[in-house]
Amino acid sequence: MVVPELRAWRAARPHVVRVARTVKPHLARVTQAVRPRPVQFTTPQLTAVAATVGLALAAGAVAAAGPWDSTGQRTAERDWAASREGEGVADHGHTSATSRKSPQPAPSAASVLAGLGGSTSTVPAPAEKALADVLDPLLDNAVLGATRSAVVVDVATGKRLYSKNADEVQIPASTTKIATAVAALTAPGPDHRLQTRTVLEPDTKEVVLVGGGDPTLTARKDAEGWASLRTLADETATALKARHLDQVTLSYDTSLYAGPALHPIGVNENIAQVTALMVDEARVDDSTSGTAGRALDPAADATRKFADLLHDKGIKTTSPGPSKATSRSQALASVSSPPLSALVERMLTNSDNDIAEALARQVALASDEQPSFEGDAKAIRAQLKKLGLPLSGADFADGSGLNRADRLSADLLTALLAKAGDPAHPELRTVLTGLPIAGFTGTLSTRYTDDPTATGVVRAKTGTLTGVNTLAGTVVDTDGRLLAFAFLTSDEAHPPNALEARAALDHTATALAACGCR
Repeated sequence: MVVPELRAWRAARPHVVRVARTVKPHLARVTQAVRPRPVQFTTPQLTAVAATVGLALAAGAVAAAGPWDSTGQRTAERDWAASREGEGVADHGHTSATSRKSPQPAPSAASVLAGLGGSTSTVPAPAEKALADVLDPLLDNAVLGATRSAVVVDVATGKRLYSKNADEVQIPASTTKIATAVAALTAPGPDHRLQTRTVLEPDTKEVVLVGGGDPTLTARKDAEGWASLRTLADETATALKARHLDQVTLSYDTSLYAGPALHPIGVNENIAQVTALMVDEARVDDSTSGTAGRALDPAADATRKFADLLHDKGIKTTSPGPSKATSRSQALASVSSPPLSALVERMLTNSDNDIAEALARQVALASDEQPSFEGDAKAIRAQLKKLGLPLSGADFADGSGLNRADRLSADLLTALLAKAGDPAHPELRTVLTGLPIAGFTGTLSTRYTDDPTATGVVRAKTGTLTGVNTLAGTVVDTDGRLLAFAFLTSDEAHPPNALEARAALDHTATALAACGCR
């Protein structure tokens, strides 16, 4: 029997699609209404959009964006959002380069799905054979290449509903970021913040800019909620003037990290050098995500910008050089990033490689491993092992998935997603809320746009390298079940056409969303 809420959702679905298409252009200036706390679901994207453009969505539209529970979490989230006056930092713009200004808190919505910890639904999960009949032909599509694996899991119960080479490890590309996100939210945790600070070495007039590993530190006039280099310069200048200093020696400290700063793929517009100090991800243009030219020495570039800002405040400096703050140094000023939960969302939505590697370094630091590519890999694996995840055959070489030495299984990826939906691990919730939304946000903003069945319903992390195409995320099927899926495909000997392969994966995820599969 179909429950009344789901019957209403089915009836409202055509209206939802029309509304989604109407509000889509506004998404370029919209982000989520609240900064997520580890104990709550983040406000779903469609509701945030509705609040911004003044549209009233049916409860079914909210269901399309993801699970809503009936345990009071949504009410608590609304009240918390109101207390923060709409403050938000998650990067959920329509395109990867959009503004992150936040709307007012989204209104509440009717509950349409049971909490994951309670009775999950009166409707059973899809039947395994019926699901296989739908997915097998789609995954056998030749455009996907020679090797493919897939798993579908019912998030509420953890039961595997579909399996194709589930334990076979493959190159995961950027779906690796799901593992990095889970590890970072486990240790150091969702509330951890990355601090950039300045100190004064006694008796030397040396000011040291100390990097804390925050790639989202920005020099833009409108910091939009991220840590501001301008604020740090203003406060540092004020502290120096209080000490009657208007001319100092300026240096910078990147000693937080160890090992090579250059990613194994070499100089590449997909990623800057991995250093503890950078501003705006060392981009040499005004972009906020995607490919871009990068400063050859991000730390030196950041410190030169800092010197210019100090000069504007009446503080003269020497030409900056590398140094290391001593234990005798005196604190001048500091700025902190938003909590790691917000960085995780931005990283997943935009497939941000710089944030991914920074998060991996933080996992290493929290795990007493060397903060280097090698230490990061050990630390990520150790944190996932603590969660009891299936790591057989898995190999981590970086945090971003740019390294072709990474190896993950579809089984592991769906287990990561299911763990993020587990009520016992609310600290992982932003792994789900950060996933790009089909036809709306991040790396899925230009995909699924002509497919009303999947638009706003499929939420997934994309992954693309030469010869490798992957997709892992969640859907709410037509009966209201939240399903996690992972599709890994590759053919290094004969790389498939990337556009055709992506379209085939998108079509497979769409079929999953549309499948009642009885």
